[in-house]
Amino acid sequence: MDTWDNPAYETALAYQRTAALLAAVRLNIFTLIGAGAATSDELAEKTGASGRGVRILCDFLTVIGLLEKSGCVYRVEAIARRYLDKASPAWIASAVEFFAAPETLGLVLTDPASYVRRGGSDGLAHLAPNHSIWVRFAEAMTPIASVTAKRAAACLARLGDRPGKVLDVAAGHGLYGIELARRLPEANVTAVDWPEVLTLARRNADDAGVGNRFRTVAGSAFEAEWGRGFDLVLLANFLHHFGREDCSTLLQKTRASLAPKGRACAIDFIPNEDRVSPPMQAMFAFWMLATTPKGDAYTLNDITEIAQDAGFKRVTARPLKPTPQTLVLFEA
Repeated sequence: MDTWDNPAYETALAYQRTAALLAAVRLNIFTLIGAGAATSDELAEKTGASGRGVRILCDFLTVIGLLEKSGCVYRVEAIARRYLDKASPAWIASAVEFFAAPETLGLVLTDPASYVRRGGSDGLAHLAPNHSIWVRFAEAMTPIASVTAKRAAACLARLGDRPGKVLDVAAGHGLYGIELARRLPEANVTAVDWPEVLTLARRNADDAGVGNRFRTVAGSAFEAEWGRGFDLVLLANFLHHFGREDCSTLLQKTRASLAPKGRACAIDFIPNEDRVSPPMQAMFAFWMLATTPKGDAYTLNDITEIAQDAGFKRVTARPLKPTPQTLVLFEA
């Protein structure tokens, strides 16, 4: 193997890919090419950027597989067209902005050995609940969560007992509860999160036409009094932020808030028991190591043990394909 052609070299310079993708998103490169601007000169004119800069950027994007080039003409590869062209309903460029935000990059890159030594990082815990980054995070995750929320709602709507009273914990953008309310006219959703984030969730609910069945409770999921008698409690992409003890505490609170035949549901990245497959689910654990004090990518056995400690008797899992996430049902 050549010295320059190996995983170590590629990984050491992976930040260049992040920078190139961020530049392309901010300059709308993929959208402009999709709309017909096909050469670096045309793109430079449309963006007001340097012709040399645009040419080098687009060549780099070609090398990493997001564009293709014929002569001096660029085309968008299928995967980039789907996720990075604003004309696509699956556009996720807002998530790129969050993942490459200064706060995020600082957490991950400033001193990675430190959070490995400590087994976690402070994350963003020092920021106030009303800090703008929480709204930015919820907005960034909206396009990514859209498909998963639809898959989860379809799965939950097929359950034998259709839920009428639903709690969405750490709702963020609110899509999981909103999609369920769209499928089930009898469902009323209570969303719990920080006040500024709930403003976004409320707006999304109104836009989806379910605002009259969508109420909010502001505060921490661990401290807020959210009520009782819920047929279904949603814990979407939340348990992975915490250690086992906090997860058990939250699930105990969740179980206590359920109706007699109620269920709870987690939606999460669940790696196999070997913890190195599938790749995306397994690698998610490192993201938690870098950005939370005790978070992890829990295996199904891990989650089952935590749920049983909290008093749940039955745990079942259903993959939400084609997404990399899994729906886990908890029954008391």
